[in-house]
Amino acid sequence: AKFTPELKYPDVEMPFDGFSQEDYAQKLLDEYKAAGVPADKVWPQSFNLDDVLYWINQEPAFGEQAVYLDGRYGDVGFDHTDPATWNPSMEALVAQNVHAIAPPMWMLLSIENGELVPSVYAKAAKAAGLEIITWTLERSGPLASGGGWYYQTTAELIDNDGDMMEVLDVLAQDVGVLGVFSDWPATTSYYANCMKLK
Repeated sequence: AKFTPELKYPDVEMPFDGFSQEDYAQKLLDEYKAAGVPADKVWPQSFNLDDVLYWINQEPAFGEQAVYLDGRYGDVGFDHTDPATWNPSMEALVAQNVHAIAPPMWMLLSIENGELVPSVYAKAAKAAGLEIITWTLERSGPLASGGGWYYQTTAELIDNDGDMMEVLDVLAQDVGVLGVFSDWPATTSYYANCMKLK
């Protein structure tokens, strides 16, 4: 088995009772160590880049697979189609030894000539050498009305549930994602089996 634990933002201000953010990040990995889970089976993830950098620098065996969940879409001035607004840039992330980035699906897809294609963001991440994981394939409910938040950059092409398979195919074949989180993994498993993916 492989594990993808997310270190959630704490509900209290850190440090809390002498327990720092770094202690919190370390505790997540310590739980896997105590359970005897090999580091190469764990893909720790966080929206907090400092957590990811902590794992990379302090626990490199785990940090090798650490995933930066990219939530910068909520930052003022961030535009996933404009690399000048990405701070840090894809290249800066790689320079800090970040190996994997995980944005929401809509940041990876665009429309050109009526077709789904990789976005500027997706192409830049791959060009920089980052692995890409994305989320969340089946959180939107029926896709008849465009798919909502997770499909916001491609809504004009989304009008039935079968479109999910086309989205998944573009993510896998054209974007080249390493993985796709889904609330219903049967769909991603079915696709992976049909396409003979690992």
